Amino acid sequence: MNPEMMLSQLAPLREPVAISWWPLAPGWWVVLALTVALLVGLGLWLRKRRLKTAYRRVALAALDELRTREARQDELNWLLKAAALKAYPHEQVAGLHGTQWQQFLASSCPKVASDAFGELDSLYQREPSPVSSHLFDAAEHWIRQHEVTHA
Repeated sequence: MNPEMMLSQLAPLREPVAISWWPLAPGWWVVLALTVALLVGLGLWLRKRRLKTAYRRVALAALDELRTREARQDELNWLLKAAALKAYPHEQVAGLHGTQWQQFLASSCPKVASDAFGELDSLYQREPSPVSSHLFDAAEHWIRQHEVTHA
């Protein structure tokens, strides 16, 4: 037989079937499971962190409102005390007043000057004076930056 004739009797070549992505290989399932677990863990951590610092956002909103209406020192002191009671154990904060309270505010936020809350001394006078911009700034800085050391 003639080789040309034999070649003409052959069926045309078929291309192989394309390799499919599905079903996934076991390694991809592991990667997918780890990615989902990581995203769920990150979401839970962010949610916990947001709930844990919600009092700061509320206190900052209240501070802005006090600043716009030029509040008195007793109102600012009340706001700082409320924020501290949300952040720290009740037994540690509730009984503080005067110099001890000012020392607590300064020591719980190292980035605030130790005398930043000195104006709160006039809080216990008959007519509390309006809050200065310096005290408002110190209060805002304390609310944003104080360090909570308990779990």
